[in-house]
Amino acid sequence: MTTTIDTEVCIGCGECVRVCPQDTISMQGKIACITGDNSLTCDHCRAACVSGAVTVSGIDESLSRFESFQAERKWLPHGKYDIVGLVNLMQSRRSCRNYLEKPVEKTLLNDLVKIGITAPSGSNCQMWSFNVLPDRSSVEAFAHRVKRFYENLNQMAEKSWLRFLLKLVRKPELDSYYENYYQSVKEGLADWDENGKDLLFHGAPAVIIVASKKEASCPSEDALLATQNILIGAHSLGLGTCLVGFVVSAMNRDRKICDVIKLPEDESVYAVIAVGYPDEKYQYVTGRKPALIRTITLSH
Repeated sequence: MTTTIDTEVCIGCGECVRVCPQDTISMQGKIACITGDNSLTCDHCRAACVSGAVTVSGIDESLSRFESFQAERKWLPHGKYDIVGLVNLMQSRRSCRNYLEKPVEKTLLNDLVKIGITAPSGSNCQMWSFNVLPDRSSVEAFAHRVKRFYENLNQMAEKSWLRFLLKLVRKPELDSYYENYYQSVKEGLADWDENGKDLLFHGAPAVIIVASKKEASCPSEDALLATQNILIGAHSLGLGTCLVGFVVSAMNRDRKICDVIKLPEDESVYAVIAVGYPDEKYQYVTGRKPALIRTITLSH
């Protein structure tokens, strides 16, 4: 239980009871009281309290303070934001594959993580982790470890007999990789060896690896929602980002890569984000492919 209520300050409005998703609080006469067995530590009750009677001890207030800008602490009501500006921000964010040789300040990386954790989380678990490679040297060392994984994978994929045997035992993944990725990865690895081209991170000076504990109620959803916040926040802070799915795939198939960043055994990686100052610009926002949209009407 992380929630407490100062009954001397409570005015009995009942707003904390209405917004509590856990039935932690109930009205006892004209005063709100803690009557449940546990708290989600979602902070809804404190945010709704007009008298300041509620305290939630499980909250880390430092995560709401940013170093590169001053955040507004007053709640923004529904419908009171510039939707045109919001959509323009989301449409303007692009995957950046050209970066300046300029390091990203630690304050900005810290703020990106704080922006990430404003995302919703299943059952308010918040069991995510943000593993930051803060400089180009660290990124390069990590990239070379991932590179070895794909060199080994390509060597395996070249063996037609191995692909055939795996398909016989209903493990077609290696054959699928050979058909869809082998050649492009082979060419990329050659370009890396011959010209020093960064196949994975495109020269980005920093990387954020988003993971989550496996025991979380919605580990992948939590991590990816936080990731989207980081992508949008980075654009607002003047940074470019790119999701690197090849690294996620490698880390989830070779635990030794996770050991490089000392990722605990009970965590899985869901997103790897290259971060840096962009060396590219656009004139207009881009369009999207046609989306499959279904409208479903049901009746009892």
